Amino acid sequence: MKVPFIDLTRQQATIAAEVGPAVADVIAGAQFILGPNVRAFEAELAAYCGAKHGIGVASGTDALHLALAAVGVTPGDEVIVPAFTFVATAEMVSQLGARPVFADVDARTLTLDAADAAARVTRRTRAIVPVHLYGQVADMAPLDALARRHGLAIVEDAAQAVGADWDGRRAGTLGRAACFSFFPTKNLGAWGDGGFLTTDDDELAARLARRRNHGTRSKYVHEEVGWCSRLDELQAAVLRVKLRHLDAWTEARRRLAARYRSLLAGLPLTLPDDAPRTRGVYHLFTVRLAARDELQRFLTERGIGTAVHYPVPLHQQPVYRDAAAGVSLPECERAAGEVLSLPLYPELREDEQDAVAAAIHAFFAERG
Repeated sequence: MKVPFIDLTRQQATIAAEVGPAVADVIAGAQFILGPNVRAFEAELAAYCGAKHGIGVASGTDALHLALAAVGVTPGDEVIVPAFTFVATAEMVSQLGARPVFADVDARTLTLDAADAAARVTRRTRAIVPVHLYGQVADMAPLDALARRHGLAIVEDAAQAVGADWDGRRAGTLGRAACFSFFPTKNLGAWGDGGFLTTDDDELAARLARRRNHGTRSKYVHEEVGWCSRLDELQAAVLRVKLRHLDAWTEARRRLAARYRSLLAGLPLTLPDDAPRTRGVYHLFTVRLAARDELQRFLTERGIGTAVHYPVPLHQQPVYRDAAAGVSLPECERAAGEVLSLPLYPELREDEQDAVAAAIHAFFAERG
């Protein structure tokens, strides 16, 4: 049986009757920039996260750029980021003329290791960016203590973790600001790019809202140098529909993740699970094994889609190799060689999941 890694057409089929009219209403109203759907969605998603303010922007990458600038990151500053994440986390630090300082990750959760981060703080450090990887929230207690001790801003990279909890609080409320992505494959995905910021800080929210729109809050009056990064009205209409389904989709992901753990129990694989104090949303179900490449080839030959998130840690990327020369991050490096994401999305059928598990059992049976 062929099993796609992800199939967005299945989700679209379940919401077509709702999303079609929502998009048609936007077209009929002909208000396409910062219109009523954006305003409504900002309020709805902020409330969903438990945050006071929500600001829609053009992408998750732009959200990182705007948040880091708004908390005061300037040229010459340093920002601590985990090296095991998508490049945008560090890229936006560099875009501001600051230096991303790469830190290692926890061996179990693959989120930022607070002890390693603490060892990398200098007088130039301005912020810390914990990444809630694969839909699991980083352990925020030691990171919060570290930030308070040194007067640092925490900017959450929650691109993969909308709806995830840490200690009863949702991602998006655990730092001074938080950044989300609506890339189509995300748990809450748009029909293109889109991003979001949350904060409880009134002044910071006002600054972010100005900066995403050319530094203005009234037309043709520009209070500061800004950016053009506005969530599209059409995308907001789509996202408002999808947000109403998000909890059900999350529960489906969690159920499928638990089923994978049962189906794959006893195999020499490291399986993802919720860390203490957390409730994950399983953006990805990522297993670990030393023979990752062999298993991926085996599954590909049988029509089963997989992906590697991420094969090269940031400190070994060509763009950062010279700046990070001599840096050793053993957990990031080990994870990059071992991680393999299996098909997991709310519409994945149990017979498809059974086929994935059967193929993995067959792989280990052949290896003896």
